[in-house]
Amino acid sequence: MSPRDPPGERSPAELLTFGVVNLDKPPGPSSHQVSGWLRDAVDETLAERGVESRIGRAAHAGTLDPKVTGCLPMMLGDATRLAQVFLEGGKEYVAVLECHAPVPADAESVVAEFEGPIYQKPPRKSAVARRLRVREIYDLEVLEAEDRRLLVRMRCESGTYVRKLCHDLGLALGTGAHMGHLRRTATDPFDDRTLHSAHDFLDALGFWLEDDDPEPLYDVVEPAERMLEGIPSVVIARNAAREVAEGAPVYAPGVLEADDGIDRGALVACYTPDGAAVCLGELAGDVDADSGVVVDLERVLV
Repeated sequence: MSPRDPPGERSPAELLTFGVVNLDKPPGPSSHQVSGWLRDAVDETLAERGVESRIGRAAHAGTLDPKVTGCLPMMLGDATRLAQVFLEGGKEYVAVLECHAPVPADAESVVAEFEGPIYQKPPRKSAVARRLRVREIYDLEVLEAEDRRLLVRMRCESGTYVRKLCHDLGLALGTGAHMGHLRRTATDPFDDRTLHSAHDFLDALGFWLEDDDPEPLYDVVEPAERMLEGIPSVVIARNAAREVAEGAPVYAPGVLEADDGIDRGALVACYTPDGAAVCLGELAGDVDADSGVVVDLERVLV
């Protein structure tokens, strides 16, 4: 096996089999339904283009309820191996808090008290065990207030239940409240400045299929390496990358350079010198060592 071509030199088919779409999820369908639609559309397009390979799978980064809209990064093909990256990334939402009585004058100061660590128990319908847990609210502010509504923006730890947070805010305000419309505006490292609709994506596939014009596809689909922004990086030689593709760890002689100050045990992303992702792994040894294992593999990406 060989490493992939550099991110900026991939064909449309290569991009679709290791790419990500920062999708603007519409209200109505579930996240799972949307990922299935995109997967099927890509595989049908590849088949009509005469490409032998299929992506076979697509995955979304962080489930959004059917009524919720906004940032839902979609991983295509082998990019689904990077799903774990989004487990730790922060999320940002804008929500309408529907209060059950007029909004009190001190609403902003009450809401601000919820910044920091909070206790939450998952709701009965959740897929995880209903145990009390701590989630961090990094930032919480009131954007607008009118009569019985508050428009709030929150940046929070992944796994925060926004509906439960809205309920608790209502109790603290003394009015009672429930969550109205909810929109996710960011999931690290993506935000709403680069969103594309499902129609944009399908149109881009159509331009490539019918007009042999891949440019719209390059505008909508990004190389999967985009998902690794913010993760410490280790650059390895291409011959070392070929060994990693066969399941070998990253040994010290194959390391060319690395970010400064990476802690032992940290998650790192390994790249070839031209920027193609090779694997995710755990830093196991000194990057400046002459021998020994430097990175233990967790996900091979080639």
